[in-house]
Amino acid sequence: MSLRIDERIAEHHAALSPQERKAAATLLEHLDDLATYRAAELATLAGVSKATMSRLFRHLGYADFDEVREHLRALRTAGEPHRVDGAPDLAAHAAQEAEAILRALQQPRLTEAVALVAGARRVTVVGWRNSHPVALHLRQQLSQARGDVRLAPLPGQVVGEELADLGPGDVVVVVGFRRRPRGFGAFLAEAAGTGAALVLLADPTARPHATPATVWLECPVQGALAFDSYAAAMSLVGALADGVLSHAGRPARERVSAISRTYERLMEVE
Repeated sequence: MSLRIDERIAEHHAALSPQERKAAATLLEHLDDLATYRAAELATLAGVSKATMSRLFRHLGYADFDEVREHLRALRTAGEPHRVDGAPDLAAHAAQEAEAILRALQQPRLTEAVALVAGARRVTVVGWRNSHPVALHLRQQLSQARGDVRLAPLPGQVVGEELADLGPGDVVVVVGFRRRPRGFGAFLAEAAGTGAALVLLADPTARPHATPATVWLECPVQGALAFDSYAAAMSLVGALADGVLSHAGRPARERVSAISRTYERLMEVE
């Protein structure tokens, strides 16, 4: 992977002229929304000439500011938060979110995932980093519809021990959105090796990891904003849990009622 622009500045800083260092400092100050400016605007902000700003880009290994923009877009595609297209149009963002949700929910293999999870002996839901809240939400919803639903990794724990008891008849649901931890692929292979069915729910960047999965559910996370959006992901896990509840039928409805009665006796919810 090529160096990010901030790493390039650090690497070349000693060789920059005083004016170029001023320009570099301005780039670092505006790194989060750098691509929303024009090169001339950055030069004005730095108090240097446009020629100085252009020389800086060349010293950093870029042909021009357009190449810097492409570099920042590549970082955004990899999941690093950056504003690359100016102030977002929130109405357009909402429309894009609605389209992403619809695309995620219309996957034909969602029905297969529902059947696997509903019929499993045990379900283990796994998610790290930004995937963890989605995994946590799925586990909470599934536990209303069926028993023996586990979450991994638990705080302060790793997942090796969670695989020890898995085998045929079990299901592992892995939530794996981008900027995944190292060893993600090795974990998928290990989980599949237990004989358990594997459901992988992730964004398109996880496609190379999909080979060992029994079911691959693709869910977009990139929108018009600097940070990834998990609206489609939350809708997808909601649909998955809803399908499991419906598939399980009367036992699931009785379980929901029993849980609600327990809530009331313990006065846990209003």
